Amino acid sequence: MTTQQDFEAAAQQAQQLPAKPSNTVLLQLYALYKQATEGDNTGTRPGGFDFKAIAKHDAWHQLAGLSKDAARQQYVELVAELVG
Repeated sequence: MTTQQDFEAAAQQAQQLPAKPSNTVLLQLYALYKQATEGDNTGTRPGGFDFKAIAKHDAWHQLAGLSKDAARQQYVELVAELVG
């Protein structure tokens, strides 16, 4: 089980990755972080041409039902994989 300290350390590591991950991985990091800290996405989907906001919303929305603990664990594992 991942502790809050492990999660916070991973969040710090994610800010200092040696190479910028792909947009897909960045969206996954964002969605897992939001799910771990806030739970399910209850906001409305952005409209118009704000494609970045739409992509972020959709990525987070796809994690609906995932517990905060499970999201925190997946986030820590993904960051560890990226760090190497």
